[in-house]
Amino acid sequence: MTDFDKYVDEQLENPEFRREYEALDPEFAIIDAMIDARISSGLTQKQISERSGIAQGDISKLENGNGNPSLKTLKRLANAMNMKLKVEFTPYDDSINKLIVAEPEHSYKK
Repeated sequence: MTDFDKYVDEQLENPEFRREYEALDPEFAIIDAMIDARISSGLTQKQISERSGIAQGDISKLENGNGNPSLKTLKRLANAMNMKLKVEFTPYDDSINKLIVAEPEHSYKK
């Protein structure tokens, strides 16, 4: 365990820090998924750039957490790796992360 990991573990004991840290989980999950998909596809950032038309520098920024990719960009990356993009909503595992959500004004059920 690195010093940074130890520091984060200590900070996670603070409920406010934990909430903010866990709020970043979706961003970290996207970054991890992009990197894992690229590595499993056996492609470099440059090769994905050539296949997707997305600049290699932009792919690097996304993988380093310095960007906020649109669904269109994620689809282009997935296509370049001969993969499909899957987005899912899952229930929270514990009460610390639960959000209060207002009822929608419009229902899409028929």
